[in-house]
Amino acid sequence: MPDILHRILNRKAEEIDERKRKRSIDDMAAMIAGLPDTRGFVAAIDARLHDGKPAVIAEVKKASPSKGLIRADFDPAQIARSYEKGGATCLSVLTDADFFQGHEDYLRQARDACDLPILRKDFIVDEYQVYEARVIGADCILLIVAAFGDKSGDDVIYDEGALTELSLLAAELDMDVLVEVHNEEELEIALGLPAPLIGVNNRNLRTFETSLGTSLKLKDRVGPETAIVAESGIHTPEDVRKLREAGIHTFLVGEAFMRAADPGSELQKLFGVHAPTVSHKH
Repeated sequence: MPDILHRILNRKAEEIDERKRKRSIDDMAAMIAGLPDTRGFVAAIDARLHDGKPAVIAEVKKASPSKGLIRADFDPAQIARSYEKGGATCLSVLTDADFFQGHEDYLRQARDACDLPILRKDFIVDEYQVYEARVIGADCILLIVAAFGDKSGDDVIYDEGALTELSLLAAELDMDVLVEVHNEEELEIALGLPAPLIGVNNRNLRTFETSLGTSLKLKDRVGPETAIVAESGIHTPEDVRKLREAGIHTFLVGEAFMRAADPGSELQKLFGVHAPTVSHKH
């Protein structure tokens, strides 16, 4: 497991223990019982693709371990409204505090400001976090296959059982799952999970370099019934064109938008989408 991911997961285990002492899963299950239905994350993507348009998951991200602070002027509600106005299909909100300067409140603020379905972007490895995601308003969770791998000699052994259990729990709690992979081995595991959405992260977790070739290579290994989400390294209309010509029409983009004065306008420029008519929440 790459050093940065190892450090993140070690800290995440401590964080989960701390949170369990403050609020139990039973308490959260009781809270969930009174919540409204989730907004269909995969359904929103499917509808956009059905119309022949690119489906953009726009990310609300303040910072990252590799780039440091990305957006100093960080207002999740304002960013969410800008994305919705700019034609985003869904949102992704970072909730990891220690490495990405994220927070659950950012997800809540984004949700209250728009009508788009939202992915909780975090390092989810425990059922506690799945319940927590539903409580804070997530419509979808991220499961990173690499986070379930342990090195054994030259091989990596993946805990496929844990991935399956968390996928099924998310479905039980009315949430979709985006399963993230980085290579062919992880893709094979993802294809065996009960989740219709697979994200290919073009960023190498060991070097943090990005290459769209990762998405292009792995796309050939899945059938047309499986939507591939290209993540990371998408910065120009040419990048978008290259991926769409290869049959990839769903994208998760953060940094390119977050560095722009108006993230929603940048989304329109990058993807050539027309702004929808939206009635904003306040």
